[in-house]
Amino acid sequence: MHWRSTRSLAPALVIAACLLLSLAANPASAADAEFLQWLAATWPEAQALGVSRATFDAATRGLEPDLSLPDLAIPGRPQAPQRGQAEFVQTPADYLKEANIARLAAEGAKLRAQYAATLEGIEKKFGVPGPVVLAIWGRETDFGHYKLPHNAMRVLATQAYVGKRKDMFRQEFLLGLKMLQDGQVKLADMRSSWGGAMGLTQFLPSEFYKHGVDFDGDGRADIFNSVPDALASAAKQLADKGWQPGRRWAYEVHAPARFDCTLGEPEVVKPIGEWLKAGFVPAYGRKLRADELAEPASVLQPEGIYGPAFLAPKNYFVIKEYNFSDLYVLFVGHVSDRMSDPHHFETPWSQAALMRTTDVETMQNILTARGLYQDKVDGKAGMKTRAALGAYQKANGLKLDCWPGTAVLDHMRSHPTAAQAR
Repeated sequence: MHWRSTRSLAPALVIAACLLLSLAANPASAADAEFLQWLAATWPEAQALGVSRATFDAATRGLEPDLSLPDLAIPGRPQAPQRGQAEFVQTPADYLKEANIARLAAEGAKLRAQYAATLEGIEKKFGVPGPVVLAIWGRETDFGHYKLPHNAMRVLATQAYVGKRKDMFRQEFLLGLKMLQDGQVKLADMRSSWGGAMGLTQFLPSEFYKHGVDFDGDGRADIFNSVPDALASAAKQLADKGWQPGRRWAYEVHAPARFDCTLGEPEVVKPIGEWLKAGFVPAYGRKLRADELAEPASVLQPEGIYGPAFLAPKNYFVIKEYNFSDLYVLFVGHVSDRMSDPHHFETPWSQAALMRTTDVETMQNILTARGLYQDKVDGKAGMKTRAALGAYQKANGLKLDCWPGTAVLDHMRSHPTAAQAR
């Protein structure tokens, strides 16, 4: 929390009063009065970060909230189903379409040759292989072909004003103003996704200040227009989160028929060699080195027992911190492999239907009430949710597949706990 003096608040109150007077003369804008009051109240914090009045005024002039964005909590308005990120609303088969992967891998291979010296320098400095950061660039903005659709300052302000994570986005909004003040980006170039992430490799302002790199030597970290800077910044973010040089991101494997899928969660870690002794078999007959066999890993089954299985070491979870989605990591990791390796996923993805977010939230609430789930209720069927679901299936004599389906939800609803029944 930033300390505010009475003296610093006074100008903000004057500004708010002026804004309200102008609104009185323009009733059509009256609905935005609270937003403009909120905006004016951010000025002392922006000023404390070194933002000038001129920069603040230029960035906020005519700014209005975009109430069509996902992830908002608007008072008095029923929450509509959220569009959400593709990683959380598409089935694995849809998200990991071979056509998309093949196209990005082919273009990535060409860019790998084009930027060979840059990528070699990035790996030497940060330990992250070139194909990995290229795959992130490809996934985030289609190697720069995809033009980000939103005014970043409008997105950040909206999420800070009426989003579900107001405190986080208030800080991102203020740091966005600081980026403008510091000359890191021009206001016209400050485009973002609906979540406020910017640049070729999609950074929030706080991530930019933590991990932004000037790799082309022009005096500023330009993640918007400089490919070397954007790729190096992505590599530094991975390195700062614990990337282990010389290690793979994951290994596709075939799980033994009787494997207990409830063990597929991050906290269950064994050396890869032990998983192989337990019956896991590397895809495509891959032979692992002694150092790979000694590496700790978790079991990942993104579709429960129905699709491919993986052994996920540390680097898997490092990429997941870039975007908290198993499908995102699988996409990025597989595209990076495919730049030099023609193998597809050996086990095909199933056509399993994806449950609605609200239904997964219901499951998570029930699993929480039964003491099987201790993570956040977010409607996303991640590793912890799938493991908890499997524990419920085991406890109730249901088919153990660790996959959220309507049959399991129907069973939960027809067998409520005492707390649910009240």
